[in-house]
Amino acid sequence: MQLAGFSEHVELVEVSDNEICLVFVNNNYKQVLAAGRHVFWKGLLTYHFQKEDITDIEIGTTVHKQLLEKQTLAYYVRQFKLEPSEKGLLFLNGAFSKILEAGTYYWWKNATSISISKVDIRLTTMDIAGQEILTKDKAQIRINFSIQYQVVDVLKAMLENKDFEKQLYMLMQLALRSYIGRMTLDELMDNKSAINAHVLEETASQVELLGVKVFHAGVKDIILPGDIREIMNQVLVAEKKAQANIITRREETASTRSLLNTAKLMEDNAMLFKLKEMEYVEKIAEKINNISVSGNGQIVDQLKQLFVK
Repeated sequence: MQLAGFSEHVELVEVSDNEICLVFVNNNYKQVLAAGRHVFWKGLLTYHFQKEDITDIEIGTTVHKQLLEKQTLAYYVRQFKLEPSEKGLLFLNGAFSKILEAGTYYWWKNATSISISKVDIRLTTMDIAGQEILTKDKAQIRINFSIQYQVVDVLKAMLENKDFEKQLYMLMQLALRSYIGRMTLDELMDNKSAINAHVLEETASQVELLGVKVFHAGVKDIILPGDIREIMNQVLVAEKKAQANIITRREETASTRSLLNTAKLMEDNAMLFKLKEMEYVEKIAEKINNISVSGNGQIVDQLKQLFVK
C-alpha cells in the first residue's frame, strides 16, 4: 500500500470483527469476506461491496433470502425450518423470545445462543392402554382407553409445563381409575359410554392448564378375567334359553287357542266335524301298510259309519 500509485489501481476493503462483506462482481454475488483487510484490482471487473453487521442475530432486508442458501454463507448463517403442522418457541441465550409460526428462519451466527422448541399442533391420538383396575365389587378388569387432543396454547404446553404429554396421560389415567373404582362390574358393562363423559368432565380444567384441548375420549375395549368371562357366558346362555322358553310358550298358547276355536266350529257344524275325522283317518292310513281285522261284522259297519253322515 505504500508503493507510489498502487492505491489508485486497487480497491481496499476493511471488514471489522462484527461484520462480514458480500462481494458482487458485475452485479452478481461472488463471495463473502470475513473480518480483515482485502484488496481487489480496479478496472478489470466491476466490484460492489456490501457490509453486514452480524452483532445482532436478525438479518436485514438488504440480504436476499436466495443468498442465504449459498454454501459460501453457510458458515455465517443459522437456518431452522418449521413444518406447516408445527409451531416453535424461540430462546435467545436461554430466555424465551417469541413464538414462531411455520416457515424457514435465518439468523446470523454470533455469540448469541439460539435454541428452538417445536410442538406438533395437529389433532393427535393418545392411548391409555392395559390399565388393570378393580371395580367396586372387586372384579379385576383390564381396560384400553383412547383420547384425541390438540395443542391450542403453545406457551402453556411448552413453557409453563414440563412434558405436557406425560402430564396429560397421567390425568386421564387417574380419572379413569377413579371412576371405574366406584362402579360395579354390571354398572360398567351396562353404561360404558358414561366413562367417556365423566373422564372429559373431570379433567377439563386441568387439561386447559396444559394448553391442550381434548376433543374425544372413548373406551376401546374391556378385557375380563377368564373366570368372569365364563360366568357371563353362562348367564348369557341362561338368558337366551329363558327367552326361547317364553317364545315356545307363546307358540303353544297360540296353538291351543287355535285348537279351541276349531273345536267350537266343529261343535256347531257336523259336516266340518266329519271332515276333520276323515282328515285324521287319512293321516293314520298313510302310515299303515297292512290292516288285519278280527272280530264280528260290526267292525266293518263301524268303519262305514266314519264315511256317512
